[in-house]
Amino acid sequence: MDLAAWTALAGDGQASADCWARLIGRWSEPHRGYHGVAHLAAVLLFIDEHADHTADPEAVRLAAWYHDAIYDPRATDNEERSAALAENELGTLGLPADRVREVARLVRLTATHDPTEGDRNGELLNDADLMVLASPPETYVAYLNAIRQEYAHVPDRDFKTGRAAVLDALLAAPRLYRLHALAPVEAAARRNLTAELSLLRSGSAGDGEPDAAQADADQRAEGPPEAPAR
Repeated sequence: MDLAAWTALAGDGQASADCWARLIGRWSEPHRGYHGVAHLAAVLLFIDEHADHTADPEAVRLAAWYHDAIYDPRATDNEERSAALAENELGTLGLPADRVREVARLVRLTATHDPTEGDRNGELLNDADLMVLASPPETYVAYLNAIRQEYAHVPDRDFKTGRAAVLDALLAAPRLYRLHALAPVEAAARRNLTAELSLLRSGSAGDGEPDAAQADADQRAEGPPEAPAR
C-alpha cells in the first residue's frame, strides 16, 4: 500500500504520487467504519497471496485500489463512480487503454460479486473482497458492527431489512468463492451469513443494534472456520 507499490503499478513521477496520495485520502475518510485502509490492505494482501490465479494480477491490484475509492453509504452508484474515477485518473497517468478498461470493468463487477466462469481477474477480485465473510467469529462480529457504523444514519428497521436482503442474495449464490483454494472456507462463510441473518430476523433483536455478544456466541458454537489453503 506504500507509494513504491503504487508506482510499480501506475508509474512513477509526481502525477502518480499525487494520485496515490488522493487515493489514500479517500480510503482514510472518517465515515468509513469497514471500507477503509485496513480493508484495502487485506484485499491487496489476498491478491498477492493468490496472484498465480490470473495472468494479469497488476490489473486486479489496480482494481483493488479503486473498487471502493468512492464510498458513500447514502449513495447507490459507488461502484460506477469508482470505475469512472479509475478511467479518468489512470487514463491521465498514461496507462494503456486496454488496461484502464479492464480495471474499470473489474471495479464495476464488485457491484454484483458475480464474475462469469473463467473470468480469472474477476474471480480473484471477488474472492479478495468477500474473504472477510469467512473470518473467525470475533472478526466477523467486528466487521458487522463496522458496517452498522457506516449506516448509522439508517433507522434500525430499515437497516435490518436492507442488510437481510444483501445476506439473502449472497446465500442464494451457488458459490461465494471461485478460487479452488477457498473451497474449505465456503461453509464457514455461509455459517457466518446465516447466523447474522438469524439475528437480524429474530424477535430478540427488536429495534436495537445487533447483539454482538450473542452473535459471537452463536458463531463460536459452530466452531472456528478452517484456514484457507494458500
